[in-house]
Amino acid sequence: MIQITTQEGGATFSVKVVPRTSRNEIAGVQGDMLRIRLTAPPVEGAANRALVRLLAETLNLPERDIEILSGHAGRQKVVRVAGLSAHELEARLREHLSSI
Repeated sequence: MIQITTQEGGATFSVKVVPRTSRNEIAGVQGDMLRIRLTAPPVEGAANRALVRLLAETLNLPERDIEILSGHAGRQKVVRVAGLSAHELEARLREHLSSI
């Protein structure tokens, strides 16, 4: 499972983004990171916006609660989710990952 760290008011985890794929989806786990495929190209923040939208939909949270902390220009990113503990975040991700 992915490594989730508790922070004040939320939790953080790492993702590996694969841009320019045929659909937006959580593709599984790669090492200790969540692997995410996005249709958006990595140009002018399009892939970052698509990532935030996908995670917000998956976790049933508003987009404002999802923040990319680092890796804005790379494929490996650290994402912060506000309003969820590490335990709650893990449970929601586990629920989604069991369906793929």
